[in-house]
Amino acid sequence: MDSHTEILGELLNVEAQLQDVQDQIKILLDQQDKLYARQSELKALLEDCEASSSQENDGASTALENWSGSFEWDSKADDLRLNIFGISSYRANQREIVNAILSGRDSLVIMAAGGGKSLCYQLPAVIRDGICLVVSPLLSLIQDQVMSLTALGIPAYMLTSTTSKDIEKFIYKALEKNEGDLKILYVTPEKISKSKRFMSKLEKCNHSGRLSLIAIDEAHCCSQWGHDFRPDYKNLGILKTQFPSVPVIALTATATKKVQLDLMEMLHIQKCVKFVSSVNRPNLFYMVREKSSVGKVVVDEIAEFIRRSYPNNESGIVYCFSRKECEQVAKELRERGIKADYYHADMEVRDRENVHLRWSNGKLQVIVGTVAFGMGINKPDVRFVIHHSLSKSMETYYQESGRAGRDGLPAECLLYFRPADMPRQSSMVFYENSGLQNLYDIVRYCQSRTGCRRAAFFKHFAEPLQDCNGMCDNCVDSVEVQGIDVSCHAKAMISFIENIQKNDQKITMLQLVDKLKIKDLDRWCCHTRCTHDIFGLSVLIRGF
Repeated sequence: MDSHTEILGELLNVEAQLQDVQDQIKILLDQQDKLYARQSELKALLEDCEASSSQENDGASTALENWSGSFEWDSKADDLRLNIFGISSYRANQREIVNAILSGRDSLVIMAAGGGKSLCYQLPAVIRDGICLVVSPLLSLIQDQVMSLTALGIPAYMLTSTTSKDIEKFIYKALEKNEGDLKILYVTPEKISKSKRFMSKLEKCNHSGRLSLIAIDEAHCCSQWGHDFRPDYKNLGILKTQFPSVPVIALTATATKKVQLDLMEMLHIQKCVKFVSSVNRPNLFYMVREKSSVGKVVVDEIAEFIRRSYPNNESGIVYCFSRKECEQVAKELRERGIKADYYHADMEVRDRENVHLRWSNGKLQVIVGTVAFGMGINKPDVRFVIHHSLSKSMETYYQESGRAGRDGLPAECLLYFRPADMPRQSSMVFYENSGLQNLYDIVRYCQSRTGCRRAAFFKHFAEPLQDCNGMCDNCVDSVEVQGIDVSCHAKAMISFIENIQKNDQKITMLQLVDKLKIKDLDRWCCHTRCTHDIFGLSVLIRGF
């Protein structure tokens, strides 16, 4: 009896000590979060100092005060901005960027989605004599821009694989002989790298002094460190080499310091003026919801969210992982009474244009698209962006969710997440530079139950923290999260994987899950309290 009492007493003592350790761990984790936040702030300040001190060495300038004064074109710019573009006032940095370009300087513009990047080159293009060349990565983006400019009475055309022979002939005559009215010409990067005929016509246009400006949109595609690297973009440095006196403006919503330096070098604009705006979109409400493993349940929830929150046909976008998924989700949304259609790269050009036009005109409420739809889409009244599937990185999610609320009014960004979606993305990004690490970052964002969603963007882009003001689910709903020790299960999984490697075997993620059922893991574990999702554990082992 005495022995039983002693053992019980020692057990209670050990459990009390374990509780103390858990309390200390919680305190340390809280301290870690605060240190991470301070680290992000200090990194941003350090980068600002380095940028200022390196101006003399690399010629780059970030000083806005040099470009905010009075210029001879102010009156004309104000008149065109108001009476042609219908914009009553400049947004942050727009005036300074326009002045830099009209002064003949190369510029690098990092501006949040919805910040008004297009005006930064379209307004100078209209003011300057000659033709502005715009390089853009997606047909949907080009079509949207040309459609919008044409509606404003600005002669804009696109030269792509879908351009008719008559329009192509007109464009080439305008470039070579100054015949016809052409102000802004959109092309894909493939046209620069693969069409000798086009480059020859462009050379003649420049030789006669009529190439006024070169704009490279979504410039992060140049860098292999960017989240959306396009091989043909890396050849765009030839534009500055071949046309050194023509100002170049490179624009993107997302570029880390490393990406910025990389694309400045690749585009040969090391002496450019750099304008960097905050990534903060204060009107966007960010939220993450657990995604059911049953496909119809997910669509039910999306349809209910749209019906309840946006009953008046307000526009929105639903992003899906695959083309097949797009078609299926669009079909099921229509069955639930939502006016929706799909958009992906496998569609015929006319079908894509038709869907895009119907959505832009309000005849469709929702476009269900892959990543082929979205970058630079100029529809200001998108009230919601829903991700049916996980994005591949924080940059990609920021870019796609940034389609919402470009008019500055409240909008919502909802991401459905389940760990089982991660292997699909990991197979796509495995060979990209930092691809897996970028994927882990967005998974951390999704799995966080307490951290501010907005703060995650500030931390990722090394920007000082700003108040969320209750514009994310974690800040609005204070949820008490209970920590669970999964170390035994994790060790068992590692041991199992090591055995597989020793025997030179190969196994997929799903096969691993099938073999490592929780009931099997329990045979190796010291307790059976942990019931974590096995995919979550695999994420933990692979870098969390």
